[in-house]
Amino acid sequence: MNNLSNSTDVVRPFDPKRDGAWTRQNATHLLWRARFGASFEQIQTSTADGLDRSVEKLLTPQKDSDDFKVAEPLLRQTAHQTGNIADLKAWWLYRMLYSANPLVEKMSLLWHNQFATSYSKVQSVDHMAAQNDLIRQHAVGSFRDLLHGMARDVAMLIWLDSNSNRKRHANENFSREVMELFSLGEGNYTEVDIKQAARAFTGWHVRDDKFWFNRIQHDFTEKTVFGKTGKFDGDELIDLCLEHKACPRFLATKLLTTFVTPRPGTEVVDGLASRIRTHDYDMSKVLRELFRSAYFFSDEVQRSIIKSPLDLVLGSIRSLDGRANLQNAARLLAELGQDVFEPPTVKGWEGGRLWISSATLLQRANFAAELTKGNDLGPIRDPGSTAVKFGWNDDDAAIHYFVGLLLARELQPAAIEQLREYMRGVKADRGNRLRGLIHLVMTMPEFQLV
Repeated sequence: MNNLSNSTDVVRPFDPKRDGAWTRQNATHLLWRARFGASFEQIQTSTADGLDRSVEKLLTPQKDSDDFKVAEPLLRQTAHQTGNIADLKAWWLYRMLYSANPLVEKMSLLWHNQFATSYSKVQSVDHMAAQNDLIRQHAVGSFRDLLHGMARDVAMLIWLDSNSNRKRHANENFSREVMELFSLGEGNYTEVDIKQAARAFTGWHVRDDKFWFNRIQHDFTEKTVFGKTGKFDGDELIDLCLEHKACPRFLATKLLTTFVTPRPGTEVVDGLASRIRTHDYDMSKVLRELFRSAYFFSDEVQRSIIKSPLDLVLGSIRSLDGRANLQNAARLLAELGQDVFEPPTVKGWEGGRLWISSATLLQRANFAAELTKGNDLGPIRDPGSTAVKFGWNDDDAAIHYFVGLLLARELQPAAIEQLREYMRGVKADRGNRLRGLIHLVMTMPEFQLV
C-alpha cells in the first residue's frame, strides 16, 4: 500500500482497486484503533463485513448483550452506594471491555483525557460519574455541545475552582484551560484574552451540587477577546473559541494522535481540520471519513502507535477472550501510568513514548506473565480448547494463530524459529505450552505497538 501524506489524501476513501484488497490485517488495524482489542471472532466478522459495514457498526448504536444489561447497572449502583472511586473505575473498565459500542468508550477516554478532571480533588463519585455520562452522551456526537456542557459540569467547576471566580476578582483557571487544553492549544491566545475571558465566566458557580448562575457575581460589562468586543457571557466565549481557526486544528491533532499516527504532518492536520470545520464539529461524520480513508490504512500508519496501558491491558484481555478481575485491572493500570478518573495533571496523560520506560517495560512483561497464568487478572480462554476448536494439528498452526491475533504482522523467519524452538523444547501439556507461547509473543517489541 502506498504511503500518503498530503492534505488531499487524509480523507480520500479507501479503494480496494487502488489501495489493495480489504484484508484481515486491515480489519484488525481498524478494530484495534477504534476499540480496546478484538477477539478472533470479531476480527473474522469485520474481515467478512468489509470496510464500510465495519465502520458503520462502530458508529451506529448497537444493542448491548443481556449480560451487559444486568451487570453494568449493578456495577454503577455499587459505586454510587459505596462512594468508592475504585468501584467507579471497575464500572468504566467493564464498559470499555464489554459494551456493544466500544468506539463510544474509546472516544469517551479521549475526551476524559482532554477535559482531565480528577477524583483526587473533586472527591465525589456522583460528580465524576455525571461528568463521564456527559462525555459519553456527546462522545461521537457534537464537540460543540460537549464543550458547552463541560463549562457547566459540576466536577469541572469544582476541579477548576469556579466558585472563586467572582466579579471583582476573576479566577482565570477555567478560561485558561478552555483555551489551552480544551479548544485551541498553546500559542493561539494571549494573556489578555485569558483575563478578559475569565470575566465572561464569573458567577458560573456550584450550589447544592448543581450548576448555579450567580448573577450577583457575574460581570455583565464589555470584554475584548480575540480582538472582538461585547458583553460576552460564558456561552458566547465558548462560541468564540469554536469559531477560532485554531480549534479544528487542535481537535484534528487530538484525533490523529489518538487513532492514526503519533506524529501527524502539518498538511494532514490541516486536511482533517478542514473536514471538522465542514462538519461543524460532528465527530461521527469526521470519524466516518477518517476510518474509511486510505490514509488510515497506509503503511506509515499501521502499527505506529505505542499502546497505552488501557490498550495493552484491556486489548490483551479482549484478544484472549478473558474475563477480567476489574479491581485488579484498575490497580495494574494505575501502576502502568493510566489511572482512570485520576489523570496526573490538568493536561491528562501525554502518552506516546512516555508510556515506555525501563520500569514500565518490566511491568508490561510481568503483566503478560500474569495474564497467561490466569490468576489475579482473571482467566483467559484455555489455549488448549482453542486449539481443539480451530483444529490445530501442529505447532506451526498455533504460532501462526497467535502471531496473527496478537501482532497482526508477519515476523522475520528468525523470530518464528525462536518460537518453534520454544515449542519443541518445553516439556509440558499442550495447554501450558501454548500459554508459554502466548507469553513469548506478548513480550516481543512488536506487541507494544498498535
